[in-house]
Amino acid sequence: MMERIQHDVVVIGSGLAGLRAAIEASRLSNGKLDVAVVTKTHGLRSHSVCAQGGTAAVLRTDEGDSFELHEWDTIKGADFLADQDAVELFIKMLPKEMLQLEHWGLPWSRRSDGRIDLRPFGGHSHPRACYAADKTGFYEMATLYNTLLKYDNVEIYDEWFLTSLIIEDNVFKGITAIEMKTGELYCITAAAGIIATGGSGRIYRFTTYGHSATGDGIAVAYRAGIPIKDMEFIQFHPTGLVPNGILITEGARGEGGHLKNNKGERFMEKYAPDRMELAPRDIVARAEMREILEGRGFEGPDGLDYVQIYLTHLEPETIYEKLSQIREVTMKFIGVDPVSEPIPIRPVQHYSMGGIDVDIYGSTKVKGLWAAGEVCCVSLHGANRLGTNSTADCLVYGKITGEKAADYALRSSKTAFSGKELEEEERRMSKLLSMSGDENPFDIKRELRADMDVNIGVFRNKDGLEKVVKKIRELKKRFKNINVEDKSRVYNTNLTSILEIENMLEIAEVVSVGALAREESRGAHYRLDFPERDDVKWLKHTVAHYTPEGPKLGYKSVTLTKWKPVERKY
Repeated sequence: MMERIQHDVVVIGSGLAGLRAAIEASRLSNGKLDVAVVTKTHGLRSHSVCAQGGTAAVLRTDEGDSFELHEWDTIKGADFLADQDAVELFIKMLPKEMLQLEHWGLPWSRRSDGRIDLRPFGGHSHPRACYAADKTGFYEMATLYNTLLKYDNVEIYDEWFLTSLIIEDNVFKGITAIEMKTGELYCITAAAGIIATGGSGRIYRFTTYGHSATGDGIAVAYRAGIPIKDMEFIQFHPTGLVPNGILITEGARGEGGHLKNNKGERFMEKYAPDRMELAPRDIVARAEMREILEGRGFEGPDGLDYVQIYLTHLEPETIYEKLSQIREVTMKFIGVDPVSEPIPIRPVQHYSMGGIDVDIYGSTKVKGLWAAGEVCCVSLHGANRLGTNSTADCLVYGKITGEKAADYALRSSKTAFSGKELEEEERRMSKLLSMSGDENPFDIKRELRADMDVNIGVFRNKDGLEKVVKKIRELKKRFKNINVEDKSRVYNTNLTSILEIENMLEIAEVVSVGALAREESRGAHYRLDFPERDDVKWLKHTVAHYTPEGPKLGYKSVTLTKWKPVERKY
């Protein structure tokens, strides 16, 4: 019989969104609620620590910035697929979040007058990226984690792996999770839940994401019957370090970095003459790929041809003070000192604009269940996210969902349910652990990621998308005949890795099917066979529902309030 652990609120995930949600639930309830944070890593090892460049907020209205300008930049950057009511709410909450982090001790980089410094970022019409050198995510995570530790009512479950949601009559009841150090499967019951498990970047091989970003929360929610939205919109960051994909922050271009091809040309002048290197990411990534495909790149290893980013014209002190981590990374991994040498880069998978379908307040269709951060799709980012709006999203929606979940839990009675789902989950885990087939699951993972890189990247077409859909479905069939080599319980990372691969296959199928169906080009989704945006047919969100045979697609309207779609020019 599965052991049950009772809490009032359970937060799944310990990145920026999860930590911020747990803090807010504790603050709102004055410590009255019993809050659990469940994370498959250690709390400070979540991928949010890798965010580098900054977090957006309108802090300089005296210098010409405004909420309306930030809204317009976000909506235009999103290629008009963002829900405009959500964008307005989000942007108006951001300044308070930046000041709250400051009050909690975050060491923002500052101007000479002591005010928080702001750096330019792609697609933004004003400098509004609050930053802490080029380690913004690390400092934000450390600040939130240390703040959370002040609350005695919070229990953190490090290295617990989510396997399912418990839902009865469309009401959230709790989760099941494996305690990795023992291998035991537990039920954590709660009146309210917040999914904040982050993105799914590891479905690609060339990615900025850490190994933990396997989309577990999205896949678990999807299998539980919660729809997921706009999954075909995958962001490729323009500056991934060749050959390993480590992120070179957009802050490098914000500080004045230049992109050049093998002729020494600043090629962005051809593609975005006004914004140049600070055009939105989808535009810069496509420009780089065109330069590479048309022979103006440099030959790289394993087919990773590249262009270069130059920081050599910047004052060395700028690099030492504001881009120190970038210098450390390039020197350590490829032996390049950006003070005197260009850095080899190319577009790299970096973010998913899609995720669990939620409303403007982060609520799912299940009563008592919310989602925050990259795991969900509000939609703030539409077809293309602007840099610095992601960590901002995590902070604002962590706060909103923490507040909503706490309010709900305070008004709810103790959780009760039949337990039928627990028996089913125990049987599923036992069956999986006993599998002794002929397929190596890690071969399946390698093949999946290679196919995603080739067929659903910056440029897409029908032939490649049909190939990747067919391949994923073949891999899903092969997955039914895998061998789980480690049959033990204690720290069975073989088993948790296989659960991750199962989740990755599920998500990759939705991404690919949605991309094949969307016969237009919008934001990060660029179809060579349909190169124009089509607002008549495709100004709508894709919504995928789980079926055993594969995703069933539907669509829902985009919320337009102030601005009608126009052509994007930069």
